[in-house]
Amino acid sequence: MSDRDEARPRAPRTTPPAREARAPMRFTVVLRTPARATEPLFARAPKAWQRVLPYVVLGICVLSLLPATITVLTNDYEAGGGWAGALGVAQTVPLLLAVTRPLPAWAIVLVADTVGAVVLTHADKVAGHAWPWTPMSIVGYLALMICLGLRESIRTLIGVWLVTGGVGVVLGFFEPDGVTTTAALLFVLSGSFLAVTGALRGVGDAQQRIAEQESISEAERARRTLLEERARIARELHDVVAHHMSVITVQADSAPYRLPGMAEPVREEFAAIAASARESLSEMRRLLTVLRSDGNGSRDGHGSGDGGAEAGPGGASELAPQPGIGRLQQLVEATVRAGQPVELSLAAGAERAAPPAVDLSAYRIVQEALANVVRHAPGAETRVSVTHDAEEVLVLVVNGPAARDAVVEPGASGTGHGLVGMQERVRLTGGTLDTGPLPDGGFRVAARLPLNDASEDAS
Repeated sequence: MSDRDEARPRAPRTTPPAREARAPMRFTVVLRTPARATEPLFARAPKAWQRVLPYVVLGICVLSLLPATITVLTNDYEAGGGWAGALGVAQTVPLLLAVTRPLPAWAIVLVADTVGAVVLTHADKVAGHAWPWTPMSIVGYLALMICLGLRESIRTLIGVWLVTGGVGVVLGFFEPDGVTTTAALLFVLSGSFLAVTGALRGVGDAQQRIAEQESISEAERARRTLLEERARIARELHDVVAHHMSVITVQADSAPYRLPGMAEPVREEFAAIAASARESLSEMRRLLTVLRSDGNGSRDGHGSGDGGAEAGPGGASELAPQPGIGRLQQLVEATVRAGQPVELSLAAGAERAAPPAVDLSAYRIVQEALANVVRHAPGAETRVSVTHDAEEVLVLVVNGPAARDAVVEPGASGTGHGLVGMQERVRLTGGTLDTGPLPDGGFRVAARLPLNDASEDAS
């Protein structure tokens, strides 16, 4: 994701064929395994009709299978009205339980179908009809297989399939004469339904895990970017503060020679100040060593990606003084030489009014803003303005749309460090940052850096 993309997200253009291609993928996510044991199927589907769909389908199955089962058992098999009614209810009504508890519903229906098969062995007209599973019981059983496949684990599905086949084999020993055996049919169909629905459920689970992992990766990337920016700013602040600490040390050490006739207690006090300053510098340098280490014993100033960025337009090394508002003219001139039209408006005395933290932050904000213009809007007219008053420094970078004949490199996407770095620098000084696109297609970066708070933080 580029720096501009963070502030100005753009929806990708999606053609109708692309949306149609993604529709089945979205549907497989709806088929994922429920999070809790009693959670209904499709409970976390994004649309209300999808969440109600299992209840509607199974309700239709019950309303259609119940009278059909009673009618067929009574008229075709002549099993008796009482047995037909009891078996019809036992074989169909438990289907409603399959929405939330498909495994108990399967056990109830399997027992009811087995009892029905035993009862039909004594029916008057069982010969010439399907046995041990009637057509209605097969339809209801396959509906159960769909619910089980969308919910249970692979091991459970294999167990259900084997039990179904085992019950059919056992009932085969009591097969009446002249019947059409349906045990093998149900065994094959139930296995097919379990395999297909289980595979769909697995795809939905996999896509859900991928989406969760992408979300975690994005959060980690944003966190890593923020930490990298904070470490980079900490290194620069070290250089600013270390300069003042070094001056304090030299002044304290040289005070007895510059001010002869100093009393002994005063000498000791200056010596203690110098020792404290040297100890503070040593601690800061040890912390800086940790910050600059990339984990392989090397320093990021030598061979890391930040080295070039930190060097500035002139390619200065880390040992060079930190840049500030006074070097903005050089930065703008280097950008103009690179082919980018830039105008600079710099208020007189701005570099003297700003304390070191604000001075460095203002330069870095302009530097990153110009880098973004070169990367995302080459050839755009750009205006840089730095003004100040008694309370704050205002940094404003405004650019228009990219030139018509400019070619933006397709792969020129940033790492997301630019705007994050600006925000961290502004937050460090207690200021505010306002970034965003303009109606004409340009972009604006406005930073207000207070002078008083920054001075107190730096002291």
